[in-house]
Amino acid sequence: MLIKFAFQDFLQDRKFKNTTSSNIQNYKVLLGGFIDYCHRSNISNVENITSSNVKGFLMECKEKGNNAGTLNSKLQRIRAFLNYMVEEKMVKENVAHKVKPVKEDVRIHVFNDEQVNQMLSYYRGLRRREKSYFAYRGYMLILTFLGTGIRRTEATNLKWSDVDFVNFTIAVFGKRRKRELVFITEKLAKELLLYQTFCKKNFGNLSEYVFVKRDNEQLTPNAIMLIFANLQKKMNFTDVRVSPHTFRHTFCHRLAMSGMSAFAIQKMMRHENIAVTMRYVAMWGNDLKDENDKHNPLNNFDL
Repeated sequence: MLIKFAFQDFLQDRKFKNTTSSNIQNYKVLLGGFIDYCHRSNISNVENITSSNVKGFLMECKEKGNNAGTLNSKLQRIRAFLNYMVEEKMVKENVAHKVKPVKEDVRIHVFNDEQVNQMLSYYRGLRRREKSYFAYRGYMLILTFLGTGIRRTEATNLKWSDVDFVNFTIAVFGKRRKRELVFITEKLAKELLLYQTFCKKNFGNLSEYVFVKRDNEQLTPNAIMLIFANLQKKMNFTDVRVSPHTFRHTFCHRLAMSGMSAFAIQKMMRHENIAVTMRYVAMWGNDLKDENDKHNPLNNFDL
């Protein structure tokens, strides 16, 4: 089967299986690079792909500056593609399984208090000078990511109807589109209410989504990455990346350093596998709402 048609068929299968739009986009970008590599290498049929081709593609990516994590993400998606080809009996074996993942640096970088305060101060200053929605939105994104540890797509999909200001929880749709409850502190709830009031005044009509664009429509995951990429340039941090996932790491780091149990951290982070949680606990040390109120990162900051 021609690789370009096999790739299209694979993407259609992912959509049929209700794979999220962000994951579909990841396949298009990360796996699409391998498809392009095969075309440049005059490999037209999927059954002609070899483990050497997979290694060659990853070596090319490494030479372009891809880190170990990115290389392994690309390998994972190539394996998923070829697994599907095996299931559809287009190929006899998944040759990507012969390629071992690259050993990753186990260090996980997190923000310190000074860096968090610097980012919050930047947006506070913008709010005072410009009184713009975008300054307030950036400020609230930081508070929400730091105070809950939610993921980027969970933030973009967050609706005001998901926020329970009485019981101090928010409902998010996590991995596999599973609806989960996340605790918020009274401090974060108060800030969200103030932000909601500002949104009503700024837009006239309150959007159903908590974080929106200039046209009051839902903010996209890519737009959030652009927001934090711009913030990275303003802050000029050299030892840590400014991204939603770094805030998630920071949230987990503070829980682990506080002495919270691995079981509680797993529930707070909504890790499906305790082994993922233990990675944090091993690195940073050893009823959920009380734990969250006591150890939440926002407790250290005056808002």
